[in-house]
Amino acid sequence: MRPDLANLFAELPSTPQPEEIFCELLARPGLKIERIVSTGQASPPGFWYEQPGGEWVALLQGEAGLEFAGKAEIRRLLPGDFLHIPALERHRVAWTSADPPTVWLAIHYGETCPPP
Repeated sequence: MRPDLANLFAELPSTPQPEEIFCELLARPGLKIERIVSTGQASPPGFWYEQPGGEWVALLQGEAGLEFAGKAEIRRLLPGDFLHIPALERHRVAWTSADPPTVWLAIHYGETCPPP
């Protein structure tokens, strides 16, 4: 992506990738904004994120399922959906769509963001 002008939908993979693609868009002390592109990835079985800082995430393209500890239902996210994940809330990615690729915009704040 060009540093002076970029597009969140630029350079998306046309085929599934072995790993998610992370692109840091902006980092400041206590703040990180990134684009995440998933092509069918999910959290490993039994793995839970439990981040020391908060995260606000928006799904821009594709679909995804998020699972939260203690909740039986998987939250299905569609384009335009967003949610706040408070610090230390255990969660995992249950699934993501590969076609089209799932494009996330994630804003991390607080303890998870060391100074750049």
